[in-house]
Amino acid sequence: MKVAGFTFVKNAIIYDYPIVEAIRSILPICDYVLVAVGKSEDDTLQLIQSIAPGKVRIIETEWDESLREGGRVLALETDKAFAAIETDVDWAFYIQGDEVVHEKYLETIRDAMIRYKNVPAVDGLLFGYKHFYGSYDYVGASSSWYANEIRVVKRNAGIYSYKDAQGFRKNDNQKLNVIPIDAYIFHYGWVKKPDAMQKKQENFNRYWHDDSWMDENIEKTEQYDYEKHLRVLEPFKDTHPKVMKERVERLNWRFQYDSSKINPGFKEKLKRVLKKMGFQPNYANYKIVKL
Repeated sequence: MKVAGFTFVKNAIIYDYPIVEAIRSILPICDYVLVAVGKSEDDTLQLIQSIAPGKVRIIETEWDESLREGGRVLALETDKAFAAIETDVDWAFYIQGDEVVHEKYLETIRDAMIRYKNVPAVDGLLFGYKHFYGSYDYVGASSSWYANEIRVVKRNAGIYSYKDAQGFRKNDNQKLNVIPIDAYIFHYGWVKKPDAMQKKQENFNRYWHDDSWMDENIEKTEQYDYEKHLRVLEPFKDTHPKVMKERVERLNWRFQYDSSKINPGFKEKLKRVLKKMGFQPNYANYKIVKL
């Protein structure tokens, strides 16, 4: 069985992306990781080159800055990386620049790859998600966070990145047939230094919205105020991936969470009840296969 990881990145240093940790977290079960490195204003290319020269392969790309709707440019960059993977690869492991896999899940992931490698009905593997917010001690607890997404797909020419690169589709806009596995992606996109988070808000929203929307909705400030934009959270009681140890230890900003300031609302409470009853209240960009 041959496995290749793939991802894309640009300006990782400026926006404080844990891209090194992301790549290192999947390297143990990948023959190599293909990284599409966009033309950057910092030393992102050199950073990626320094990770594992024998297992990290790089293609240099240039983002289409004219695309400012729905995050489409992110999907295009994902497709560039996926297309560069050799055709003899069985599975492609997708990881975004702010996502990390805990080492305790690697055996489960590999076992699922082996089990479903020759099962035509299965296009990919579905992961659970833990979304960190504000600090490494809290995870999102509301239904507004996506609970699952596809991160391992077969090396099929018909598969492509969907919309803003959150998930995948195949052929003529068909949802992928997936198997849920007992493994989680740790999403650290909302745990950045406040100045880096503010820069991300000002930059990345440009790939979804025009200038007028940006002027009306993005606050002009030096640092992102996590406490001003509180979410429904719950304490994180597990361990972080080993590759995140250094980053977590050098946390250097204050975040305090006061749950009394949060009112989930009727809609959120209803979704929680439905979820406990076994219903999926949110949109799912995949079809779960029962074999």
